[in-house]
Amino acid sequence: MDRRTLLKSGIALGMGLFAKHMGLWPAEAKEGRIVKVTKTDDEWKTLLTRDQYYVLREEGTERAFTSPYHDNHEAGVYQCRGCELPLFSSEHKFESGTGWPSFWRPIEESAVETRIDRKFFMTRTEVHCARCGGHQGHIFDDGPPPTGLRYCINGVALKFVPA
Repeated sequence: MDRRTLLKSGIALGMGLFAKHMGLWPAEAKEGRIVKVTKTDDEWKTLLTRDQYYVLREEGTERAFTSPYHDNHEAGVYQCRGCELPLFSSEHKFESGTGWPSFWRPIEESAVETRIDRKFFMTRTEVHCARCGGHQGHIFDDGPPPTGLRYCINGVALKFVPA
């Protein structure tokens, strides 16, 4: 790890801890309880672009290498595009080479929910936002230490907030 990456990681970690302890982090996430957001399909369609709706509400997948976030190296937090719940930190992001933003863990385990996906003749684990249920992507077991996990997330399902 070079100095620049180390510095960015330190800044991202510091900003995340600062936000958590200063009350800028949603209290529901700090306490491990998530207040659900429910909207009608028509409400979601007015809030999201067609591509965002396809991924978040219809469990679609964006094409690889189409998101600016797959190659984003800025320090900050990735929120759910549907409800702005903080899901991932740049501190946990890594280059997977897959064409999608990849993380080795969420910021808080309570921020995401998982379920089994058996579409397309395979079994995978889907990742959803715990607050609004928006589909984020999938988890695979080919990630880096310390978790060995790769949260392969659709960039269109995220909103990046720089540190």
